[in-house]
Amino acid sequence: MADASLHLTDSQQPQTKQAADTLSKSYEPQTIESDVYRFWEAHRHFKPESGRNDSGKNFSMVIPPPNVTGVLHMGHALDNTIQDILIRWHRMLGDKTLWMAGTDHAGIATQNVVEKNLKKEGKSKEELGREAFLKIMWEWVDDRKSDILNQFKRLGVSPDWDRQRFTLDEGLSKAVRQAFITLYHQNLIYQGTYVVNWCPRCTSAISDIETEYVDEDSYLWEISYPLPDDSAALVVATTRPETMFGDVAVAVNPNDPRYKKLIGKTVTLPLANRLIPVIADEYVDTAFGTGALKITPAHDPNDFKIGQKHGLTPLWVLDESGKLKTESIIPEALQGLERFEARKLTEKMLEEGGFLVRKIEHSHRVGHCQRCQTVIEPLLSKQWFVKTKPLAAQCLKALDEEKIRFIPERWEKDYVRWLSDIQDWCISRQLWWGHQIPAWHCADCQGVVVPEKAEDADPSSCPLCQSGNLTQDPDVLDTWFSSGLWPFSTMGWPDKKAPDFRDFYPTDVLVTGFDIIFFWVARMTMFGQQLTGKSPFHTVYIHGLIRDEKGQKMSKSKGNVVDPVKLIDEIGCDGFRYALTSLITYGGQDIKLAKDKLELGRVFSNKLWNASRFVLMNLENNEAVDSPAVDAQPIDLAMLSDMDRWILSRYHQTVDKVNTQLQEYRFGEYADTLYEFVWSGFCDWYVEYAKKQLKEGGDIALNTKRVLLSVLNGILRMLHPMMPYITEAIYQKLPHKAAVSIMVDRFPTAELGSIDERLNSQVDFVLETVRAIRNIRQQYNVPHPQGVNVTIEAPEPLEYEALQKALPIIQHFVRVDKLEVKATLSGQGHQEAAAVNVVRHSRVMIPLEGIIDVGQEKDRLSKKQASLQKEQDQIYKMLSNFDFLEKAPPEVIDKNKARLQEVNQQLKALNEQLSSLS
Repeated sequence: MADASLHLTDSQQPQTKQAADTLSKSYEPQTIESDVYRFWEAHRHFKPESGRNDSGKNFSMVIPPPNVTGVLHMGHALDNTIQDILIRWHRMLGDKTLWMAGTDHAGIATQNVVEKNLKKEGKSKEELGREAFLKIMWEWVDDRKSDILNQFKRLGVSPDWDRQRFTLDEGLSKAVRQAFITLYHQNLIYQGTYVVNWCPRCTSAISDIETEYVDEDSYLWEISYPLPDDSAALVVATTRPETMFGDVAVAVNPNDPRYKKLIGKTVTLPLANRLIPVIADEYVDTAFGTGALKITPAHDPNDFKIGQKHGLTPLWVLDESGKLKTESIIPEALQGLERFEARKLTEKMLEEGGFLVRKIEHSHRVGHCQRCQTVIEPLLSKQWFVKTKPLAAQCLKALDEEKIRFIPERWEKDYVRWLSDIQDWCISRQLWWGHQIPAWHCADCQGVVVPEKAEDADPSSCPLCQSGNLTQDPDVLDTWFSSGLWPFSTMGWPDKKAPDFRDFYPTDVLVTGFDIIFFWVARMTMFGQQLTGKSPFHTVYIHGLIRDEKGQKMSKSKGNVVDPVKLIDEIGCDGFRYALTSLITYGGQDIKLAKDKLELGRVFSNKLWNASRFVLMNLENNEAVDSPAVDAQPIDLAMLSDMDRWILSRYHQTVDKVNTQLQEYRFGEYADTLYEFVWSGFCDWYVEYAKKQLKEGGDIALNTKRVLLSVLNGILRMLHPMMPYITEAIYQKLPHKAAVSIMVDRFPTAELGSIDERLNSQVDFVLETVRAIRNIRQQYNVPHPQGVNVTIEAPEPLEYEALQKALPIIQHFVRVDKLEVKATLSGQGHQEAAAVNVVRHSRVMIPLEGIIDVGQEKDRLSKKQASLQKEQDQIYKMLSNFDFLEKAPPEVIDKNKARLQEVNQQLKALNEQLSSLS
């Protein structure tokens, strides 16, 4: 292929502030990232239609849709970096790839934000009315919808933005309507009265995932419920005394000897003067509180189940806003009071009436609304539910038949456990923002009307009684209902002939965190199996959560939230993505965001840039040099030096490893493998040795340039999925490119015949020997210009042969006056002070007399040794102190343990150095 970049206009070419054929002296990500992204978009490289598509395979993913109200956070950054690695890799493999993008309408969160804005203006949604309020909602959302997607672009991700969807757009709304209608007529959706988590602030039922439980210090109130004749009393313990007016019974365990005689009798409800029965139920925990449990079915899920079991009629005492109702069953002084104010007054009234036995400090878990942090109330209400057990059974069957798998596999157990013990799902929300439930209630016969098909018009009359007095259900569907359809609703379902549904459903991989396996992954698999007959993806890759350096969960209240956009500004997108990827473990453990890794990402980007600049500078004005990918002027294999053959062998070995690691979703290992090869193998060793060969000129120099270009080209293509910007910028400067963009070039494939394990081992040994000599020079502060005499004793024949052959390599990398290799080991004693390092079976020795002042060096090392021993004693003493271990924060203890390990290692090295000087 001809140089494709010649066909680009100036506006389409990624620019980098330097001449066309060279790179700037330093890597400045801010100068290239926006231009490179515009270049990709101008060529529509993110679209499945624009790739090479020569593998004959399709590959698709859907983005976990971020909330339209949100901002890019570290969880998004990790999740989408992984997805982008996968999509870019498959694109380079030649697959026809689709990564579907979009956003979620986020029912409660979005409505809360707009309501707060209206409140500042002195308005409310009730004053505006539903239609006017929704118009304001849409205006606000349309202004915000692109904000988070623009932040995602800063991360360098490459979904097909032209196809992006919104959970409330016309197509997805049709899918939601069809899903509800289908499930309803399959008797999998029903309306019933159950206790749900209720937010008094949002005045809506909320899902389990929207409820955050926090340990809080509170009290247990022990209250006396006297028998009618005042001969005795039952004492109950409760954390919510204000709900007592909804009590319909007191339950005791039938096996509790304390209360057996009271079962079947009645007690008087304090302050209400109402008689309620004493019932027996094995659910009651005899060890908790007093062993007597007040039963309030309308305001507690467990009480509701007991009430159903015993045929008890619920009584509501709290309204939807968390205030006590104005009902005759509630003392007048408490009616209309906010629940926590009512709690205080109830306590006072119980104390004055002689019913409060005692008040005990008690810590327990309290649910809060995730969106507004209001304490939730369990509330018995009429809601819409999905029957989940039949759907879960299909998912478990698909898992058994290996139609879906989890990576890491251990998350399968959590998935199975939840599906096996699944409860029906409350899908209705008392909101205005969302998909209004497509069900109509007849005011005359109380019937419910649901259309037969999504495209059917809204019903105008009741088919049961022909009345026209129909009202659409005012509730909307839980946001998780629409996001549960996401893998196929975005592809055009329910139109099964839609091109994207035909070509890209089922999708291939879902990438997500473990925290939403139950609430999103399972619901997608349930809906996918029931509505399409297929699992929506064959692989679920689960990663850990991003935490701060101390391993704590990031939260605004702790002040430890890290803004990924700021990190991208500081270190560049590629360095940031490398750091995130390198921290991923295959086991899916949570990730500590280490500052040293972030800095390493920045430095690694600079290392790659500088090495590439060296290669390109040596290729300038040399038209004979070409990349093997173009198959012109190939590398002359007969002229290769051992270092040439070694780097080519290591290159193909790395290509083989990297492809396997990506196939097995070992992203952290993929990052580490490339870091080691690029930094050490290519930059530190081969590029440095290539300088020697380039100086020789002629055919040797020309062949060296071909090797440099070939390996650099492959490095860029391997790194591209993880570090897209810098690799594209450098790729565009290569003298010959196989594609208009690196992202549609081929991902390297290994030539296994080019991997020479024996050569690798020999050259690696030689380079380890070089490191050993360098380490001695560094340990003893030998000045850089000063040469040394080096003797290497290599009794093992292969090592001796490798060293003899590689003397020019060693002499190139280290400054030596005399280099001698011996095939035998000398005696144990040495006639003079010498530094010794062992490399495999060989021994590297450098005499120190005349190079350093041995006495002075021994004094320096002895002082350092004494200082470290003193510090070692102090830390030992501290870590042996029981009071310190009891009172010190865990991070302080861990820090001291880590320091002790460092000190021990340093002392060991010092002792070895002093021994060599003796």
